[in-house]
Amino acid sequence: MTELNGCQPRPVKELGPYTFSIGDTTGFSDYVKGGAAVQVKMPKTFKFKSINESLNEPEFLISDFAKFERPAQLHIGFQALHSYKSKCGCLPRPYNREDGAKFLEVVKEVNTAAVAKVEEIDEKLMMKLSYLSRGDCSPMQAVIGSITAQEVMKACSGKFSPLVQWFYFDALECLSEEEGGDELPEAAAVPQGSRYDGQIAIFGSDYQKKLEQLKYFIVGSGAIGCELLKNFAMIGIGAGPNGKVFVTDMDHIEKSNLNRQFLFRSWDIQKPKSTVAANSVKRMNPSLNIEAQQNRVGVDSEDIYNDDFFESLDGVCNALDNVDARLYMDRRCVYYRKPLLESGTLGTKGNVQVVLPNTTESYGSSQDPPEKTVPICTLHNFPNAIEHTLQWAREKFEELFAQPPDIVCQYLSDPAGFLARVHKGAGNEPLMTLRTLKTAAVDKRPTKFPDCVEWARLLFQEYYYNTIAQLLHVFPPDHKTTTGQPFWSGPKRCPTPIKFDPNEDLHLQFIVAGSILYAETYNIKPVKDKEEIRRMATAVVVPPFVPKSGVVIHTTDAEAQAASNAVTSDTDEMTAIENSLPSLQELKDLKMTPLDFEKDDDTNYHMDFIVACSNLRAGNYSIEPADYHKSKGIAGKIIPAIATTTSLVVGLVCLELYKLANGNKKIETFKNGFINLALPFFGFSEPMPAPKKKYYDKEWTLWDRFDIQGRKEDGSEMTLGEFLDLFQNDHRLDISMLSYDVSILYSFFMQKAKVTERKKMPMTEVAKAASKKGIAPHVRNLVFEICCSDDQGEDVEVPYIKYNFK
Repeated sequence: MTELNGCQPRPVKELGPYTFSIGDTTGFSDYVKGGAAVQVKMPKTFKFKSINESLNEPEFLISDFAKFERPAQLHIGFQALHSYKSKCGCLPRPYNREDGAKFLEVVKEVNTAAVAKVEEIDEKLMMKLSYLSRGDCSPMQAVIGSITAQEVMKACSGKFSPLVQWFYFDALECLSEEEGGDELPEAAAVPQGSRYDGQIAIFGSDYQKKLEQLKYFIVGSGAIGCELLKNFAMIGIGAGPNGKVFVTDMDHIEKSNLNRQFLFRSWDIQKPKSTVAANSVKRMNPSLNIEAQQNRVGVDSEDIYNDDFFESLDGVCNALDNVDARLYMDRRCVYYRKPLLESGTLGTKGNVQVVLPNTTESYGSSQDPPEKTVPICTLHNFPNAIEHTLQWAREKFEELFAQPPDIVCQYLSDPAGFLARVHKGAGNEPLMTLRTLKTAAVDKRPTKFPDCVEWARLLFQEYYYNTIAQLLHVFPPDHKTTTGQPFWSGPKRCPTPIKFDPNEDLHLQFIVAGSILYAETYNIKPVKDKEEIRRMATAVVVPPFVPKSGVVIHTTDAEAQAASNAVTSDTDEMTAIENSLPSLQELKDLKMTPLDFEKDDDTNYHMDFIVACSNLRAGNYSIEPADYHKSKGIAGKIIPAIATTTSLVVGLVCLELYKLANGNKKIETFKNGFINLALPFFGFSEPMPAPKKKYYDKEWTLWDRFDIQGRKEDGSEMTLGEFLDLFQNDHRLDISMLSYDVSILYSFFMQKAKVTERKKMPMTEVAKAASKKGIAPHVRNLVFEICCSDDQGEDVEVPYIKYNFK
């Protein structure tokens, strides 16, 4: 149906499962097979009312349905503020009752005259608007400023949907939830000539002192971490004599960080993120007490982030980029019963979650679905998107320039130890490792740069001609499935072999980048003159392709997995390879260097190779190629991130922190947030309460536990037998299994002699014996899990046990 080629975008209508209509095609030629459709996002026209029209006929974007009536009230309130300032020459004074009464009269006048009036004025809300009108706080500016900045960019670029048309946002829950706590004495909000006067006008001077004494732990100093630190400096958190901010991040600054992590500059590249970020915010607010660390949070750093450390904190803010670290910090906060402020962004999307001790569910209470992975067969034989070819190219980089040099280096440093480790491998892994070693150290070891060019030229032939020709030999273009359907249909694109042309820029780019990187792994000085490399590549003699018979190409992952499971290493071939390896004396001149993929260095040829490798494969399968920038984003796994989303999300986090600092406890005071600046969408809701469980008449949640003091009055430690009796007598629970870490300390199926022996041992000795490892000096408590039954013999679920033995 060639009339569709290059046609204007056509609307698609879904008629049923796998059935779509693109309109009337009766006048077109017949559709035979093949072809690929591309989704086109069509522009949409928005029409806006003028400012005068919209004041009288407002359209509100609702963000919190618990405050459904609030936007209409604030629409009148803000008009009244403008009117008040016009009449009085200034805004109402903070918490001044006289100014508040005057403002309320202006509100009534404005509402009477307004077309879009409210039936009943919320006088309490209007008084708050009067009291707070001179206030100014960094988190609120971050929220409103971020939304405004994104709207400006929408107006300039025409990208994403604009806000229609009024958006009112308030966070009045930040004020004290105590009765009358949201109405301070006027003297408490008087300016003091400090940098925090705008904040004092909202919360009062005593609250400001409270903020300055807080101790917070920020985990991560990337995009979110930088914004958190900036806000902390502006707010004054940790800026008092007893306050402190701890920040840790083991990463170093990369070039790609600079577009959204504003505490870093180009001269900071390769410096520790946490140190640079801490120094930057210290310049913003010299009073800030901050300690920068480069530790990874996890089991290995629990001697640093120990009981004393966590117990001294007022809360934790996560600024992490992976789920495992988030879950770990979540568990630590639950264990130490510390508030956790969790947040994340993805492009224009963002979320904020409040984890409140003894009240809300934790971050780990719910999980996002796992990320979709590309099937192996699609990646290796049937790609249909540029993401597939880029992932394939990224894998080839590791297979060619990282893994072989690493294997050779391991062998050269300790041949006997290396071979012993190899033989412990499973499946065909030992054989594949030895083949890689022999290929890299012997068979394809270059001695001069022309050898590297020859290697790259033959690799081009293998990847883009021979492999494709072999695939077409097994599955010809007219191949049919067992049901008689065309094999090359749907997502399976019939490929075409590519013949090398030294005058094609993309072909030459593959040879140039590949040969230079190959030379670097062998510490051979490369030639970087393209014309010289072109001449070398043209002179390479390439053997003609001869199709192989009996080759099996798997068309599904299940087939590939089954075949892989059935493969074991050929011990005879392994022995032959080991016997053929040269002695260390013969390999004394061999020095290899594994290459670590670095996407941000435009001179290292890494991305040049990835782009050429991917786009050539895309050419095999008629896939639209990707430019350097797009390829870098996908292959480098750069998570889409923009400054506006990050700033907005952190603003929302810090508004929740205000509530925690105020001592607010009611769950309805706090807000989890979900935003998408592109739509735009703003959704706020109460956090989910912690699910309740029950045994006997005792309700418990994830925040509860059994706190057991293991030391008796005479200083001796409780034995396992006494521990079991304690639960039997005090809690009416019969323990059938007791575990520590991954080890079982006691179970009903354990040998009687071992049970008798262990019941006489102190609990810590039982833990050491079962786990076969000592207890670190910094550890004061052990965490036990139990399986137990009630006095009726029914299994019951109970909290974990915190056992203090010091």
